[in-house]
Amino acid sequence: MSIGLLRRNRNYRLLLTATGISTLGDGVSALAFPWLATLLTRDPLLIAALSVAGQLPLFLFALPAGVMIDRADRQRIMVRADLFRMALTFGIVGLILTLPSLPPPGGALPVIAALAMLSFLLGSAGVLRENAAQTALPAVVARADLEAANGQLWSVEQVMRAFAGPPLAGVLIGVSVALPFGLDAVSFALAAALVAALVLAPRELMAPARRFRTELAEGLTWLTSQPFLLRLGLMLGGLNALSSAALTMLVLYSREVLHLDAAGYGLLMAAGAAGGVLGGLTGPALTRALGATRSLHLALFACVAGYALLAFGQSATFAAAALFIDAFAGIAWNIVTVSYRQRVIPDAMMGRVNGVYRFLGLGPMPLGALAGGLAVSMTAPWLGRTLALHMPYVLATAGSLLLLLYGMARLRVPEG
Repeated sequence: MSIGLLRRNRNYRLLLTATGISTLGDGVSALAFPWLATLLTRDPLLIAALSVAGQLPLFLFALPAGVMIDRADRQRIMVRADLFRMALTFGIVGLILTLPSLPPPGGALPVIAALAMLSFLLGSAGVLRENAAQTALPAVVARADLEAANGQLWSVEQVMRAFAGPPLAGVLIGVSVALPFGLDAVSFALAAALVAALVLAPRELMAPARRFRTELAEGLTWLTSQPFLLRLGLMLGGLNALSSAALTMLVLYSREVLHLDAAGYGLLMAAGAAGGVLGGLTGPALTRALGATRSLHLALFACVAGYALLAFGQSATFAAAALFIDAFAGIAWNIVTVSYRQRVIPDAMMGRVNGVYRFLGLGPMPLGALAGGLAVSMTAPWLGRTLALHMPYVLATAGSLLLLLYGMARLRVPEG
């Protein structure tokens, strides 16, 4: 990690610390949320519905969020989004504490529906917050530091969200299922306070008098005039849909195929996070050594390998290796592609273009989550439950192999 960047840039220190604190809470709830769902039901479609609810805002709101971020103060958006997420997460705590037992006597469906609504609202705030944070980074660090800053931010995110958070969640669940969500709510409050302390140069905001559709069309037109960026966005959509299908069913795969408890599931996710940490720390050097294009090709190959281990194995060791490889691939891909976007997109259009890009790249995720649940539900009657739980990973292996072949043929990062 570049200590020099941290030492000389107060705003970056605050942003990195806020990221670490909030993503620790996210990592705790990332395990607690699906684990809570399995305490309510083992129906793969209901569990997938929770994931779809949380990811649906990526499809619905990525485009309008981009326009809002170009119109408004990005720092203020981040603070308000974190405070809203704090309130919603305390709402989850309250819901859990009102339940007499798990599963509740009245059945799981009403509770799943309430959790899905809260998850949808959390995801909606997250769309604004994440777009604003990514869009604001070029105002926090110099352009020459973007790869290093992105690598450090994603390393911290991986350490907290998937390395430290899930094992901690496993311990907290042993005390109370509500406790992980309480920690997440506090983390949002602390992150909001740190982001509020940033001192950023004022930027010229887009005039709000123009029609929303006109402003959105400008971002769409700009992105479609950039064939490479458009290709990246579409490929990212495919990769994220496959990842969503695979990860949505991971909690059932862990419980029923690997026979893990909450603590074991947390350790499995932590093992995967180690790959993300390694990707974040070594990604900039890897990009310099291999070049941006070969780094993307390597990331695509790693996706195929990781999903294949889950598809054709059924041991915790294979699963840990698969998640390690997949996380490394995701961070290596992001270091190249996000840094490239932050350089080439004009600041005045950053929010709108990022909104369109994120719509293409993240919007398919709820469809992927639904596909993962359907793959298990539809194949279980004739394959059996255990083999059916492998099907999302078989589909992800095949899909990522097709994307690898396409990327090898068509993906070339422009120089300069």
